[in-house]
Amino acid sequence: MRIDRLVCAILAVAAFARAADLGRVIPDIAARSAIPESASTDQRIASLEKLIAQNGRSIAWQNQLAAAYMQKVRETVDFGYLDRAERILNNVLVSDDGNYEALRMREVVELERHHFQNAADLAEAIIGLHPADPWSYGILGDASMEMGHYDRAAAAYGHMLALRPDQSSLNRASWYEFVAGRPQEAITLMKQAIESGARSPENTAWCLVDLGNLYFKTGDIDQASRSYEQAAQTFPGYHAAQAGLGRVRAARGRYAEAIAAYRKAQSSVPLPEYTAALEQLYILSNQPEEAHKQRDLIDFVDRMARLASEKTNRNLAIVYADEGRNLDRALDLVQAEIKVRDDIYTHDALAWVLFQKKDYVHAEESARVALELGTPEPAFYYHAGRIAAALGKREEARKLFSRALELNPAFDVRAAQIAAGSLAN
Repeated sequence: MRIDRLVCAILAVAAFARAADLGRVIPDIAARSAIPESASTDQRIASLEKLIAQNGRSIAWQNQLAAAYMQKVRETVDFGYLDRAERILNNVLVSDDGNYEALRMREVVELERHHFQNAADLAEAIIGLHPADPWSYGILGDASMEMGHYDRAAAAYGHMLALRPDQSSLNRASWYEFVAGRPQEAITLMKQAIESGARSPENTAWCLVDLGNLYFKTGDIDQASRSYEQAAQTFPGYHAAQAGLGRVRAARGRYAEAIAAYRKAQSSVPLPEYTAALEQLYILSNQPEEAHKQRDLIDFVDRMARLASEKTNRNLAIVYADEGRNLDRALDLVQAEIKVRDDIYTHDALAWVLFQKKDYVHAEESARVALELGTPEPAFYYHAGRIAAALGKREEARKLFSRALELNPAFDVRAAQIAAGSLAN
């Protein structure tokens, strides 16, 4: 994989960034609504549903409702809202198969469904018809990042940023820079994305959480904590902000406070990674019964996913690999995922699952792909270090563990202890 260095051009354009019209995912059609911009997502949904009930033939209102539903997906991770949005868009396109707003949102639906190639194909088709609209370049870049096509992502994001340097394009450029191994440039761009603002407070809170993640992964826990706090204030109850606060409190050894934060996150959105974090924190806090409840909850979520015929889930695969159990299920999940999501994060997940299954040779191959861009993810280096140690490559393992701890000596309570212990021996 080759990454073209875009940072100089990106920063030059970003210096002229103006107020954002777009979130990272949802197209800006709310601006043409009669509903006040200050309305919450729930208020917007209620008003639009009422308007449509009175005049169901209004395509504009249907598109706005679909956009509001998709914003609600961002806020709640409840994909029932995506189903509602998709039904509306299908109806709009039946009556008007060239409706531009509906087509733009279809790109988002394909992306959220993890139909990345479909999203990229649709984005390229729309770009061919409307090359001056930045929106589809963002979708093309997002899909390309997920498929591991980093050069194409760089070009798409560059076009988007040149056309409209706002929160939507700046935060995408930031993510690209981080993946490409340039965290300081990523931090600069994410700060500019936050300063650009957005119509939805959740969009800005999302960027603040991402900034906190950038700081955390590169060891600045104080700045990470401030970013997560600001996100929680910007969008009260935001699950990602609470999870971030749980992460920094765990890193500081404040386990009771970390548990409280993760429980708030979990009460809003029961993601497997939140449950796994709680399980580990309860173990560290000598609360085995509570830890067992969290492990049971992880398995319950997986049973529900099986009933829903879920075939891919790299986050759950990593959870199972961390725990050293259900490894066949973990391997099935991540191998299915890599067929559609051939990016460095999925390769890292595959490497970690293969390591736990003691397939060290193939684990090393996937870990090498995960590290190819120099992405400053401490877990990547920790996983690769464990694999190298298992293969008897002691010096290589030491270098990898050192790099993980150099990035953040408290990147994960248990893993950081193992890495430090390996270096001490």
